[in-house]
Amino acid sequence: MTKKTIKRRSYTEEFKREASALAEKREKPISQVAKDLGLNESVLRRWIARTKEVSNMPGAEADIKAFPGHGRARDAELVRLRKEVKALRNANEILKKAAVIFATEEPL
Repeated sequence: MTKKTIKRRSYTEEFKREASALAEKREKPISQVAKDLGLNESVLRRWIARTKEVSNMPGAEADIKAFPGHGRARDAELVRLRKEVKALRNANEILKKAAVIFATEEPL
């Protein structure tokens, strides 16, 4: 028995944004827009939800893409915050070591 490999289609960010905007116009039902574009309705609804999610984030439009690839926009923010925490912890360790050095030195 052999498995058929299904090639996954990928779409550009621009296409996703335009498809979401087209569906948001409400000139046609979302199901019809998806059918016209050759998409599954649930895929188009997910794109619309991600676009709304990113647009509701304060000040995040410049840092986070609406469709970063795999995952959600909030995942990108989580990655950014984890990097920031790591950098702050490293800075804190350096400051602790410096405080020990300066506390043990003899005054002049």
